[in-house]
Amino acid sequence: MDKIQQYIDNNKDIFLNQWFEVLRIPSISAQKEHRDDMIKTAEWIVSFLREKLGMSARVIPTDGNPLVYGESPVISGAPTVMLYGHYDVMPSDPDDAWLTPPFEPTIRDGKVFCRGANDDKGQWNAHLCGMQTYLALNGSFPVQVKIILEGEEEVGSASLSKFLDSEENRKLLACDALLVSDTSAAGPGLPAITYGLRGVMSFEVKLTGPNRDLHSGVYGGSVYNPAIALSKLLGSMIDENGKVQIPGFYDDVEPLTQIERDALAKNPYDGPSEEEQIGVASTFGEQEYTVLERRGARPSFDINGLTSGYQGEGGKTIIPSWASAKFTFRTVPNMNPEKIRAHVEEFVNSHVPAGIKVDLNYQQGSGGMVAPLTGRFVVAASEVLEKVYGVKPLFVRDGGSIPIVAKLRTELNAETVLVGFGLEDDAIHSPNEKFNLDSFFAGIKTGALLWEAFGKIAK
Repeated sequence: MDKIQQYIDNNKDIFLNQWFEVLRIPSISAQKEHRDDMIKTAEWIVSFLREKLGMSARVIPTDGNPLVYGESPVISGAPTVMLYGHYDVMPSDPDDAWLTPPFEPTIRDGKVFCRGANDDKGQWNAHLCGMQTYLALNGSFPVQVKIILEGEEEVGSASLSKFLDSEENRKLLACDALLVSDTSAAGPGLPAITYGLRGVMSFEVKLTGPNRDLHSGVYGGSVYNPAIALSKLLGSMIDENGKVQIPGFYDDVEPLTQIERDALAKNPYDGPSEEEQIGVASTFGEQEYTVLERRGARPSFDINGLTSGYQGEGGKTIIPSWASAKFTFRTVPNMNPEKIRAHVEEFVNSHVPAGIKVDLNYQQGSGGMVAPLTGRFVVAASEVLEKVYGVKPLFVRDGGSIPIVAKLRTELNAETVLVGFGLEDDAIHSPNEKFNLDSFFAGIKTGALLWEAFGKIAK
């Protein structure tokens, strides 16, 4: 512990410069104009794995953004552990809401502000620095280390998912444990192991009425307004308490056991403080569940964007020709995305009035996952976190989604260890995303100790 801490202290500037170098690359997977930035980032990672960690590494081309794969030599009698992460980031807009340029890492009050600072470049960079630390002190890894970093997590992981469909590729990625750091700690100085993730299903719907925008004085009251039809459709999907109204939606949702509810109740949650922080007057959702249960263990529905009609200055009295919306469902374990998709399609088609054409596009879907807490690697990770933070980690169910993790876990039959270093207020996906320096350096220390702990586990 002391040697690791001393090495980290002596190399902080090196670690920060490495991290900042890749943060400056705007690897936005959702925007085609950043295709070259995706390739540049992948090549940066490969160079790092080869030059800094001595690993065999390469860029794997795909139909979308490239994958990055690296591996160290096999260690006889020792397990193989694979680190998963993603190098793509969300768009930075609205850029004028950032206090400093979104792709120029800036330190303020012990925090690094930049798009991707936490999600996910900060987290996997902490692991890479942890590997550097371990190698500097020990010379080689005690286990075989594999790394797979993708460039499409923020847009659905289609290329990695397709890659996993090949038996040859599954053999390449075969491992005993899958290490993921794309989640959060339970709070400042309070570590957590995430044992559950929600899945996500994304849709876009477009309702079309007349073949052009119409004068609302001439046609109002006689032609169905697509924006009104869309509003009624979306409003009918959920009630005032957050309950999804689509028939069959909850058929496969497993009820929470009292043991799990008791465990979730141990997680810290300060409602008034959070409400003040995010600027809302109260929480929302199913009243029979706590806020943390709603977020981590219950499905949900949200509208992500609405577009229709005139948006310019002043007024324009029209009946818009069309209206569209993007919406998502968060799913929980045991929910089948294909069954939910069928229920949604039936519901939408039955709730569109005469005179309105509907176009429903299903974009992606994944189920949730729950990992056992008794696995050898999870227990080892728990012990490491207690050493680093001085307190036992909490076990949490995260309301977010990492769709590909469930497939990796299933296809590779690997124990999954989700150890996150971020904080809930890191504003991921929002302007002024940040990552605390304390979180980054704690991640490096944790990473170095994890390899030592995993090396004590027999294959």
